[in-house]
Amino acid sequence: MDQEHRIIVFQEKEIRRVWHKEEWWFVIVDIVEVLTDSKNPSGYLKDMRRRDPELSKGWGQIATPLSVETPGGKQRINCANTEGIFRIIQSIPSPKAEPFKQWLAKVGYERIQEIENPELAAERARQYYRELGYDEDWISRRLQSVEIRGKLTDEWKRRGVQEGIEYSILTAEISRATFGLAPSEYRQYKDLKHENLRDHMTNLELIFTMLGEEQSKLESIRADALGFAENKIASQKGGHAAGKALDAFERQTGDKVVSSANFKQQIAEAKKQKKLKAKQQDEEE
Repeated sequence: MDQEHRIIVFQEKEIRRVWHKEEWWFVIVDIVEVLTDSKNPSGYLKDMRRRDPELSKGWGQIATPLSVETPGGKQRINCANTEGIFRIIQSIPSPKAEPFKQWLAKVGYERIQEIENPELAAERARQYYRELGYDEDWISRRLQSVEIRGKLTDEWKRRGVQEGIEYSILTAEISRATFGLAPSEYRQYKDLKHENLRDHMTNLELIFTMLGEEQSKLESIRADALGFAENKIASQKGGHAAGKALDAFERQTGDKVVSSANFKQQIAEAKKQKKLKAKQQDEEE
């Protein structure tokens, strides 16, 4: 998961969120689906706005279209910040509403803690991946990749690259030059839909991803690249350097770096075991 786009879990259901204007914004239809178990959360949301004229009247202040990961690539989807989500929850008669409010408040509080102490964010991520069954070596690589990605996007931001679509394009340029695949093609190759691509990379794939992004950052600094066009050139150079290293590695070892393997079965089994463990604890109590 990169710094701007992360998936979190409430009662075993995934909720997509985006870091925007120095706070988390949550995908509204994901919230509706979690609280209602509706098969058609978009339709439920439309009916809800019809039932609640005040909510519909203030919708423009609550909902903001933001770039969100989808199976077909990033799309603009309506999101709301914590305040907006609390207003939406008022219109959803659900027994999950109160525990969800507590969970949402906790998410916001944890973010404040992470800003004050960044090591907490890393430790929470480490624990999250442990619970999903990843080994320690992979987790270390994943956290390194998060750090390198964060430094790259910080550099882009300083150099006038716009968050959202421009970040996505530059990321795709690095990926194509490194692996010969855009992120959307890579996800398809690994048979992924909603899942985060990096969470399903092998150690080798993560290593060459980090190399491409680190070199892209250095190319931007070396060229003093300003704006999208100049940073695009730097990203292509960085990805190309990583791609050359990847080719050399494959020639020397005979091993292929890009793999169709994913961790879906491992994650599903870990979640299943976690549910069973929680059920057993409830029965014992």
